[in-house]
Amino acid sequence: MFVQKPVCHNLFEGRKMVEAARAHNRVVYSSTLTRSMAGFREAARFAVDGNLGKPLYIHAVRYGARTSIGKVSAATPIPPTLDYNLWCGPAPMKPLMRQNLHYDWHWDWDTGNGELGNWGIHLLDGAREVAGQGMPKSVLSVGGRFGYDDDGQTPNTQITFFDYEPLPIIYEMRALPRARSSWKNSAWGQQDMDALHGQSYTTSVQCEDGYTVGNKAYDKAGKLVKEFKPVLRSVRSAFFDAVRGGPGMPYYDIAEAHVSTSLVHLGNIAHRLGRQAAPEQIRERLAFNADFLKTWERMSAHLDANGIDLSKTPPTLGPFLRFDPAAERFTGDFADEANRHLGREYRKGFEVPDKV
Repeated sequence: MFVQKPVCHNLFEGRKMVEAARAHNRVVYSSTLTRSMAGFREAARFAVDGNLGKPLYIHAVRYGARTSIGKVSAATPIPPTLDYNLWCGPAPMKPLMRQNLHYDWHWDWDTGNGELGNWGIHLLDGAREVAGQGMPKSVLSVGGRFGYDDDGQTPNTQITFFDYEPLPIIYEMRALPRARSSWKNSAWGQQDMDALHGQSYTTSVQCEDGYTVGNKAYDKAGKLVKEFKPVLRSVRSAFFDAVRGGPGMPYYDIAEAHVSTSLVHLGNIAHRLGRQAAPEQIRERLAFNADFLKTWERMSAHLDANGIDLSKTPPTLGPFLRFDPAAERFTGDFADEANRHLGREYRKGFEVPDKV
């Protein structure tokens, strides 16, 4: 079975998918863009091995245009040709309070995982693979939905810190253009977005003496040090290889997909448990890591360039959530509230059982 990313709506479902695949001895497989890019992995490993000085952190960036999804004052009619009960599945069967039924479900917590689950999983999976780690031991998020008042619930601007040793992962997402001037075009596109080292979508290993972008390694001055062959492996052929190899093939087995997707869920939970905070409060909280603090300063400057007054529209600062990867549960402060987000209440007929 091939499952599209992100493989699950919450952490509980991901664990049950792994258990079901093992119990029934089935090949359950997924994929992300970075899993298909051999050149990216070779360049990242080159950096992690110390060839660009001491590795500092892994930086996953998604600067992708997202305009307003609109705001409705009354429920949008459901098409008569649609079985809305089946479409909602385990989610609450509620009136449709947005213009578009399809796609914009990404930005509703009942049905989607926001941009972290839509695009972030591609980057976070690659970052985690490079780090050679499982689930993080803690997570922190700063973000919000800025620039427009619409029916979306999920952040359109967010930075997230995933605590790994020795290489933490910093995820940075922006959906607004590089400056307010781009708003003159109500449908701004990718050409209007910011970039990191010339890329608006990348996972980069940042080191003391250089960095990587895609399949290339550079020194601090931006001079090319080494380029790796940009091999793009077919997702379909990899899936067929997994089928031939049988259940548990490591390339992107459901167990690997579950672990990577956990970063999506943990980052979203950190945001959802957050409270609005003034910039000085955010700086104080983020002072534990200089690189994450710099990421916040870039985010703040980006919002300022878009005419966002943070004193009037404060970002949401999440608590520093501790996580036990072995138990797949939060611990410490805010654990009870955070653990309630690891699963969901299922509608009758769409339950996921505790026991597989």
